Amino acid sequence: MARVEDSLWAIPVAQIASRAGQSKEIDADFPAPSGIGDDIVGIKEGDPVHVTGSFDSIVDGLIFTGRLVAPFVSECTRCLKPIDEDWPVNVTVFFPYESAADKGCGKSGSKNGKDEEVDIIAGEDESEDTYPLLENGAFADIEAMIRDTLVESLPLQPLCKPDCKGLCSQCGIDLNENPDHHHEMEDIRFAGLAGLKAQLEAEQNGEQDK
Repeated sequence: MARVEDSLWAIPVAQIASRAGQSKEIDADFPAPSGIGDDIVGIKEGDPVHVTGSFDSIVDGLIFTGRLVAPFVSECTRCLKPIDEDWPVNVTVFFPYESAADKGCGKSGSKNGKDEEVDIIAGEDESEDTYPLLENGAFADIEAMIRDTLVESLPLQPLCKPDCKGLCSQCGIDLNENPDHHHEMEDIRFAGLAGLKAQLEAEQNGEQDK
């Protein structure tokens, strides 16, 4: 059975979980988990995700506030050029301590709203920005945090630059490199009249040659 401490994403936090008001700084690379986008828009599994920030202990758990920077691979939806750049995302998530109910202490009939407090803390585990601590609070595993944060931030229509002009719809030339490129467009409503005009001019010239 795999040990939690052997996980590539497990961070030891027991030393700051002992009391509120302590912090632990993080500045390290972690491998990108699987499932962050796809081959068209995404971050490749195993690529380094740089994580900076800090775990801060409070009464109910640990708050991580930081920044993720991952190598983003995609292509521009307008000009189809490949995009290979760093993708930064800010993140703030909560790692709650195990509640008394989770530990099986069985608080019941307590006064002053203690039961309600336990329910609220336990319910925080269901929040999309909340992740459990492991081994009785000794480790914070950030694999799910990295995946969820990056997946939610990926653009639906990535662009190489905000003002990308895209490709010419007629010939496919890159309009970013040829901003003055255009085609003379003929109004099809007058195409029949132009043909009739050419025919009349040809007949007129034929009569003049007689």
